[in-house]
Amino acid sequence: MGFGLTDAQRDLRDDVREYARTEIAPRAAALDRNEEYPAAILDDLGDRRLTGLTLPEKYGGRDEGLVELAVVIEELSAAMMPVASALALHLGVATVVEHFGSERLREEFLPEMARFDTVGALGLSEDDAGSDKLAMETHAERDGDEWVLNGHKRWVTNFFDADTVLTYAKTGPDDEAPHNVSAFLVPTAAFEVDTVWDTLGARSVKSPRVSLSDVRVPAARLVGEEGEAYVQRGAVDTGVNLPARAVGLARSALDDTVTHVTDREQFGRRIGEFQGIRWRIAEMATRVDTARLLTLRAAARADRGADISHELSMAKIHATEAAVENTNKALQLHGGIGYTTERDVERYLRDARLLTIAGGPNELHRNTLADAVLGD
Repeated sequence: MGFGLTDAQRDLRDDVREYARTEIAPRAAALDRNEEYPAAILDDLGDRRLTGLTLPEKYGGRDEGLVELAVVIEELSAAMMPVASALALHLGVATVVEHFGSERLREEFLPEMARFDTVGALGLSEDDAGSDKLAMETHAERDGDEWVLNGHKRWVTNFFDADTVLTYAKTGPDDEAPHNVSAFLVPTAAFEVDTVWDTLGARSVKSPRVSLSDVRVPAARLVGEEGEAYVQRGAVDTGVNLPARAVGLARSALDDTVTHVTDREQFGRRIGEFQGIRWRIAEMATRVDTARLLTLRAAARADRGADISHELSMAKIHATEAAVENTNKALQLHGGIGYTTERDVERYLRDARLLTIAGGPNELHRNTLADAVLGD
């Protein structure tokens, strides 16, 4: 059992780390403060085909695996978590099209999605369909060669820069659930924006509530089998991006804190020489490594085609809670200056707090993990 990256994976990591250090990190605070979408950065990532990282080469992607995805997302998130979110959610939409869309849809959408020339957003959650996605009210009715969609979606990340929204809607009665949900590629122009929330963190990539009213979509825009979209979604493992985002934040919190306690002096000593501080640093470092190992284990198993429901939930719980704990400890160890925007640790904490909720709240993942352990 290997615990290290291959040479190619290390080269990829180092390349993205250098880009993130020189091109993303210097802009991150201003983008967050101004609530500005990181369009230029994402365009650069598109030029590097990182926005098509796991897509096949025949569609313009780089044909990499989920380990590579986890590595890339960690590096991007270490510089600015919303950049990693925007890329990962876009790539998740593209992956559903690649796995389940018709060849016509693949050829039309994937080459441009690989370059970020066409940007994808996800329309899945609703007001009353958060953890319980099958409670969605959005529905679609067939009318000849078209589907007519009505309803709403919330938390549609990337929406304001997106071209298409992968929209999930009921196409069958509730007693057929979960085989009553279909997915469609719907142009963003077909939606009305209802609410744009002012959020604690992830301020540069907005996730609004949007609605559909008698929107007609060609039948050819159906992605996958009618009624099977929710089930098919469970076979897509790009969700490893979420714990990877948490690893990046936890690591940056550690790195910034090491620098601070090494430079800062009180009572005639560097504060990093005090045993209590040193123990906190050791705990932070342990959280980073264990979170990364759990994330890479889930990604590696997914690359081998294994069911990772157990491993993904474990990684998600541990990594996201490690990110919250590390960023909070980082702020504490920075003292008063950590509570200001002069340092990045307050932004790390605000961004980290999202991750125990996004991608399914940790309470839901604890249920999934317990079911796996207990054999329920």
